[in-house]
Amino acid sequence: MPRPARSSLGCCPASSGKNCWRLAEQAGHARPSPMQRLLRTARWDADALRDDVRAYVHEHLGADNGVLIVDETGFLKKGVASAGVQRQYTDTAGRIENSQVGVFLAYASSRGRALIDRRLYLPDTSWSRDAERRTRAGVPDHVEFATKPRLAGQMIAAALDAAIGASWVTGDEAYGQDPGLRALLESRRTGYVLAGACSTRVRIHQGRTAARADVIADRLPASAWHRQSAGAGAKGPRYYDWAWIEISADGHRHLLIRRNPTSGELAFYLCWSPKRVPLSEIVRVAGTRWCIEECFQGRKRPGRTGGAAHRSEGDLGLHLRRETRGPGGGEARRTPGGLGDRTAGDHVPETSRQGRITREFRLRLRPSGTPLRPRSFRCGNSENAGLPGQRTERSRRLVET
Repeated sequence: MPRPARSSLGCCPASSGKNCWRLAEQAGHARPSPMQRLLRTARWDADALRDDVRAYVHEHLGADNGVLIVDETGFLKKGVASAGVQRQYTDTAGRIENSQVGVFLAYASSRGRALIDRRLYLPDTSWSRDAERRTRAGVPDHVEFATKPRLAGQMIAAALDAAIGASWVTGDEAYGQDPGLRALLESRRTGYVLAGACSTRVRIHQGRTAARADVIADRLPASAWHRQSAGAGAKGPRYYDWAWIEISADGHRHLLIRRNPTSGELAFYLCWSPKRVPLSEIVRVAGTRWCIEECFQGRKRPGRTGGAAHRSEGDLGLHLRRETRGPGGGEARRTPGGLGDRTAGDHVPETSRQGRITREFRLRLRPSGTPLRPRSFRCGNSENAGLPGQRTERSRRLVET
């Protein structure tokens, strides 16, 4: 049953007001009840969907210049029952708020970009050690506390095991400062360009001298800086001044420094590659990190998120959207997929305060530099049961049936 359902949902045309009647019409059903039954009672495997998405991304977007990108984002919450919710910092609000936090993995290449995996961050004291709260939220017994870099490492390892075809990994300072993640990537012979703090201490002069990254930047001569583009932005190429310093004798490990030519603001990256590469390649990887930010921005566009809360990794999987547009533009292409679980450990749909079940089911793949435009559909109560503006006797009778 799940496979035909995925195909039916994937064939639905783009529309601002999807509901079970429209979905049923598009799937060729005479009544909306089969689609309502599917969305309310079917068992959806979020991890199976993730595997489908990852394989699809590899098939259609895979390239030799592929990069895996890790980052986290938050979901603001009102209550305290959702798995992993607590007062914590979230980039969604830019401050400490009651929220859930998910760690995401994206794949980006010259052919496009897409989110391909997710993990729900479960705080240690307030959740991982609270057996009663875990039981109420449906958190499986085998789920243990893991730091965000460790969650990122799990997703990266799974992607590499699935032969996703990425030779680089990039991420922000939260992941670049973790030595365990860097060691994992080096053991897998996967290069990385990970942001670091200005206070990061590295060894220069073939390991003879230890110094802070910001001190090294201050002492660099003008000839050490090279202006290069970190990729295309909304207003054209994003030019910065770059400098790189070897921090190992074999030429595989570098400290990369980025300087804004206007403000002089500095950013630092710890880099490693299994073979020698030019500066332009490391700069390209560093610039690719913003692809995942663009994915998040598209997901959080006002009025596009729907009404139901994110409660589990299954819900976080709904970020894995389903429409693809190639570098040449043209019509969107559909891919098989499914819906995530509503609570950790089971498959019961969650109903929002408005009495609607909201499901986002599209994987949106976009070429680099193209903004994402996520869509969602709702089904359930009377306001969504029939066609918008066409509340005919026929549609009311079919919904009641």
